[in-house]
Amino acid sequence: MAALFRRSSGVLRSFGHFDWRSQHTKAALQREPRLGFSFEFTEQQKEFQATARKFAREEIIPVALEYDKTGEYPVPLIKRAWELGLMNTHIPEQCGGLGLGTFDACLITEELAYGCTGVQTAIEANSLGQMPVIIAGNDQQQKKYLGRMTEEPLMCAYCVTEPGAGSDVAGIKTRAEKKGDEYIINGQKMWITNGGKANWYFLLARSDLDPKTPASKAFTGFIVEADTPGVQIGRKELNMGQRCSDTRGIVFEDVKVPKENVLIGEGAGFKIAMGAFDKTRPPVAAGAVGLAQRALDEATKYALERKTFGRLLVEHQGVSFLLAEMAMKVELARLGYQRAAWEVDSGRRNTYYASIAKAFAGDIANQIASDAVQIFGGNGFNTEYPVEKLMRDAKIYQIYEGTAQVQRIIIAREHVGRYKK
Repeated sequence: MAALFRRSSGVLRSFGHFDWRSQHTKAALQREPRLGFSFEFTEQQKEFQATARKFAREEIIPVALEYDKTGEYPVPLIKRAWELGLMNTHIPEQCGGLGLGTFDACLITEELAYGCTGVQTAIEANSLGQMPVIIAGNDQQQKKYLGRMTEEPLMCAYCVTEPGAGSDVAGIKTRAEKKGDEYIINGQKMWITNGGKANWYFLLARSDLDPKTPASKAFTGFIVEADTPGVQIGRKELNMGQRCSDTRGIVFEDVKVPKENVLIGEGAGFKIAMGAFDKTRPPVAAGAVGLAQRALDEATKYALERKTFGRLLVEHQGVSFLLAEMAMKVELARLGYQRAAWEVDSGRRNTYYASIAKAFAGDIANQIASDAVQIFGGNGFNTEYPVEKLMRDAKIYQIYEGTAQVQRIIIAREHVGRYKK
């Protein structure tokens, strides 16, 4: 499959005629030697980006508005993304995946989000669900649960948030009690992306019921098959934006999970769950940048066509300065996620950079979407124009995978910690 990326750029010109999944070759991406500081992408990265861009513009954008209206899960688009190799990019080569780094995944994510962040979130949620297994799963767990996702377009989900525990992960109430060779899980999860479509879940539950036990030792991470008896999937939530993404509550009632599905061991769950964010927050930031770039593009095109007071909108200094501010924010947010992704791909702890990227990109996506609506004027407030949807879709970037406020707590802690050493 991945061998396609080593072919000439002519592959991209015949985009509609190939299917990544039909290539029965072992993933063996060429690793280019590490160079000094550079803004230049590798040829493989350019091809990934071009493929995702073409897919977003030619296949996602034409149907995005209809999916937003109906709230229908975009199954055809997800299947197509899987065929093109644009999903599950983190899965290791030994499990049949591409084994891409976070930087490469971010390039793909930005392009998909440009088309529709609802579709992008459904796809990206797979990476979040998989990441605990990627960083903490043993060989058997990885081959069983990651391997199956390279064989057909399956989904998974990250089950951590609860009705009373969002940013406060340590406040999780879901319990896991060991009985013999299995664990009995009881509790409720909420706001789970892909909750009703997942084949399996990463689940965080309290295994040490002593309230004095620190979070770093009190929780255990499990892999739970979605069809396990006792798993009760709630209704699809009707959200402000990203409406085609599947978000639900899930109840676990006396759900039996074999000990073989524990990641690392009892008490390791909290660190696993938090560790996943270092790799998944940069792509979330990239998604926000994709939305912001789309809003900037739409606003610029409109300002070049619309006339007021006998002049094009763009010829009014107030509008041109607003566009300049929007462009500045997009470029800086893009550099932010790229730095965060580069750090973690280089084997360094990137918590500081990941939170900066996620917080800044989430904020500017909302600012730019709002500014785009302002440039469109009354038309921007209408559903017939694209920026209304962008403004609704943008808000969640300040909430999921760690709120804007939580990111600032992390940034402050990391920053001050450097001076205390």
